[in-house]
Amino acid sequence: MAKKKAKKAGKKRKPNAAFMKPMNPTAALGAVIGTGAMPRTEVTKKIWIYIKKHNLQDKKNRRNINADEKLKPVFGGKAQVSMFEMTKLVNKHLK
Repeated sequence: MAKKKAKKAGKKRKPNAAFMKPMNPTAALGAVIGTGAMPRTEVTKKIWIYIKKHNLQDKKNRRNINADEKLKPVFGGKAQVSMFEMTKLVNKHLK
C-alpha cells in the first residue's frame, strides 16, 4: 500500500504576482472602471460592481452580460458576451 501525503495545515496560497501588477486601462475601459492603474483582480471586481449596479446580467441566462453604451467598446462592439469571454476581452484593454 502506498502512503498518502499529509497536507500542510494552515498553508495559505500566495497571490500570483502577475495578477497583482498594476495595469493601465484604455480609455474605453477607463470610462467604466476609472482611469487609475490597478491590478487585474481589482479591474474584475470593479467591472462586476458596474454590471450589478446597472443590472446588465441577462435575466434568463445569468452567465451572459448585456453591454450598455459604455461596455460595448470594451466588448468589441458585441451586444452580449459570456462572463468567461468578458475576461478575455477586458484583458485586451489593459497595458
